[in-house]
Amino acid sequence: MSHHRVVILRDLESEEERLLPIWIGPFEADAITIRLQGQEVVRPLTHDLLKSVIEALGATLSHIVVSDLDEGTFYARLVCLRDGQEFEVDSRPSDAIALAVRAQAPIYVEESVLERAAITPSPDISTGPKPAEGDRGSDAFRDFVEGLDLGGLEEK
Repeated sequence: MSHHRVVILRDLESEEERLLPIWIGPFEADAITIRLQGQEVVRPLTHDLLKSVIEALGATLSHIVVSDLDEGTFYARLVCLRDGQEFEVDSRPSDAIALAVRAQAPIYVEESVLERAAITPSPDISTGPKPAEGDRGSDAFRDFVEGLDLGGLEEK
């Protein structure tokens, strides 16, 4: 259908369920999926290489932050530690997430980003707000998100 994929981050701290969909490319989606499914690759992928470089430089990935949303584009930062000092590196969210799953590092999202882009699935789509006439895109996306089985995902 499309060469784009979506990664959905779930807010674990909010009392109401909030999901943050971020559209990503197929290569980043594959890199995330390979790691989450525990698949082995013969040679390191780009995100494996980046993790190795960070470690070879004596640093660790502390966490990542989806830090901003500007004109439909998400921004992220890698937060690394070396010799007790914290430093940040600008990143695309898809790359940051792929690296975080490899390093088993937490993924955070700025509250301002969640406020602007998170969705709250309704328990029953039939009682939720009706989309504007002809707005089939958001209705189809809501159907997709609400149909996801997120029960197997646990905080690591």
